[in-house]
Formats: sequence, structure tokens, C-alpha cells
Amino acid sequence: MTVTIQLDRLRQSLLALAQIGATPNGGVSRLALSDADKAGRDLLVTWLKEAGLTVMIDEMGNIFGRREGKEKGLGPVLIGSHIDSVKEGGKFDGALGVISALEVVRTLNDEQVTTRYPVEVVAFTNEEGVRFSPAMLASGVLAGAFSLEYAYTRTDKEGKQFGEELERIGYRGTLKCAPRDFHAYVEMHVEQGPVLVSEGYPIGVVEGILGLSWSRVTIRGERDHAGPTPMVMRHDALVAAAQIVTTVRKLAQTFGGDMVTTVGSLDVEPNLVNVIPGRVVLTVDIRASEEEKIHQALARLKEEAARIAQAEGVQIEVENFWHVPPTHFSPEIVATIEQSCQRLGYPYRKMVGGAGHDANYLNRVTRTGMIFVPSIGGKSHCEEEETAWEDIEKGANVLYQTVLALAEAEPGR
Repeated sequence: MTVTIQLDRLRQSLLALAQIGATPNGGVSRLALSDADKAGRDLLVTWLKEAGLTVMIDEMGNIFGRREGKEKGLGPVLIGSHIDSVKEGGKFDGALGVISALEVVRTLNDEQVTTRYPVEVVAFTNEEGVRFSPAMLASGVLAGAFSLEYAYTRTDKEGKQFGEELERIGYRGTLKCAPRDFHAYVEMHVEQGPVLVSEGYPIGVVEGILGLSWSRVTIRGERDHAGPTPMVMRHDALVAAAQIVTTVRKLAQTFGGDMVTTVGSLDVEPNLVNVIPGRVVLTVDIRASEEEKIHQALARLKEEAARIAQAEGVQIEVENFWHVPPTHFSPEIVATIEQSCQRLGYPYRKMVGGAGHDANYLNRVTRTGMIFVPSIGGKSHCEEEETAWEDIEKGANVLYQTVLALAEAEPGR
């Protein structure tokens, strides 16, 4: 008989966590290192300890709950995700991966299974990057993409530093934030897109993740009165910004394939009804599975920015401040997840993820794979985010079987 997880227990824990930072319309606002994030962390640590795990906190606030294996000296199978959210986000994004990982450990306890390799549940800090940019900051430090000093000096819009806020909530740990001898990393996550739902699959076996590039575009014009200033004499930063926005949309059409482009943030100064805007700062998000196309799109953006600047008599600066190349997951881990689906009799499809995940960086230091479950309506990063519980149950069962296979493997495999 195939062992399965307890859905009711998983549901109860996920909904309990969702009460922390809950929004009126069923979502959550649990920004990294906020008071709500601290409360969520405290609850998770309590659950980890109740499951008999040894809790460790590293220098970036990453939380690890370790379940020892039979053989000493073996690196852990790492499973988890994150519990921070975007503002008015969904209750499944990230949190589902952490709670499903916890449920895997609880099920191992129920079955009195002691695996050969240790198993560790992890909750990474600041995956979303909403309060402290860039995203996936703590997993990036662990993988060597960012220095600890760089991370600690990131500031939010109020000027508060990451390191100081980490200290304030009591989660600046002593464990070094660096790679250990991880055996593998597996992350379960909602798809955050419409593919699985539209095609009727309960499971996505993720082969990789689109590369992504974030840029900041700063436009400096001339602030002036909206009444007396003739149209031909204006140097309107917002008019130039509008052209940048349409340029970004056209990049995806020009380069085609799976490229997606977004302007997601726009700050206008002075943002008054009767003043011509003198300064605009906007962000550009470019994603594609081909690294070369991302570079070509960035080059085109800079060319168009120079043309717009000359035409409108403004200054435009394009700063590329974050870049993650396309990620290709371990064929061995992908195959193990596939075999788990087959063992359980669940239909699945292989796919490439469009959103960034901590798995991007973990893939640099260990064999990595991801399991997707469907997002109803393809919605995520919003209060309407929803996933069917029957699909969550299937995803958690696949995670459990995958962890068993990896944690019981012969050393060296």
C-alpha cells in the first residue's frame, strides 16, 4: 500500500498560517521581516519543533528544520520554499511549499520511517523581493550570488536596512549562510500560470525556469506649471515614460518565443494634477528561456530609450540591477519526480516555470527540481489566488514519494 500524506492536517496548518497577515478578501500581506513575517516564522518554528526537528537559523534568517538520517556524514535532502508574500498576495504562494514539506516530515514520523539521508525543511527569507530588492535574496546569498554585506545593506522604501530589520525581529541567526553538502533540493509550488488548469493536469514536473532580468529606468525632464507652459516647450518625463512602457510591451512581440515583458512599478514626481512631471522611475521585467534574447531585448530597450530621450528633450538612464540566467534543473531529480507521479498514477506534464523561485539559486549548489500544482484561473500574487485541495494533496504525495526516493538512495546516487 502506498503511503499518502494527511490532507486535513496540511490544510489546517496552511490556513492557520494564512491567518497571519490575512487581508479582508482572503489573501495575505506578510512582507519580509515585517511583524507579520515574524509571527509566521514563530508559528513555523513551533511546528518544526513539535515534529521533532532540530531548528537552525542562518545569518540571513533562513529557517532549517533537520530530521536526522540513519547514516552519519550524509548531506540532507532539502525541501521547502518561503513564507513571505507580496502586498495583498495569495495564501498559497511559497507557504504551500513550506507546509507541504512539513507534512512530508510529519508523515515520515507517522510511518516511523528513518531515512538514510537527513531531511531538512527550509523557509527562505525575502523570496518575493517586494520590500527588499532583489528577489530570492537569502537563497542568493546561500548560493554565492550576493555577499552578506550586500544583503544586509538593502533598504526598503522607508530607508530601513535588511540587516537591522532581521535583527529587530530576532531572526539573525548564527549558522553560516553558505552551501553545505546538500544531497538535493526539491520545491513544491503553485504554478502561478494557466497551463496546468487549461490542459487538465494536476502536476507539473518542472524542467527549468525562464531567465529573468530587472532594470530600473529613470527619466529626468523639466517640472513646470501645467497651464502656462506651451506643449511645444515641454520636456515631460511622464510622456517619455509612456513611450518606454509601450516599447517594453513591443519587445516581447519583436523577439517572440516565450519572452514576456512587464512594467510593474512607476513612480511619478511630483505626482500633482497641475504640474508637468519632472521625474519618473519605472521598472522593467524581461523573461525568456534563451539568454541571448534577453540580452538582445535589453540592448533594444536602451536604443529606444536614447531615441525617446532625444525626441522629448529628456534624460533617460537604464540600469540593469538584477539578472538570473535561465535555469535547467537536474535530469536525475526531474526523472525522480516523474517516477513518483507514475508510481501514484497521477497524470503530469513537463514544463518550464515562468516565475523566479529559490530553486533558481539552489540549482547552483545542488541537484534541484520543482513540482507545480495548478493555479485556478492562472492567478497568483493576488488575493484571488487559489488551488484545489485535491491537487494540493496530489502534489504533496508526489513530494513525499520523491523525498523517500532521494533520502533512501544509495550514497553517491
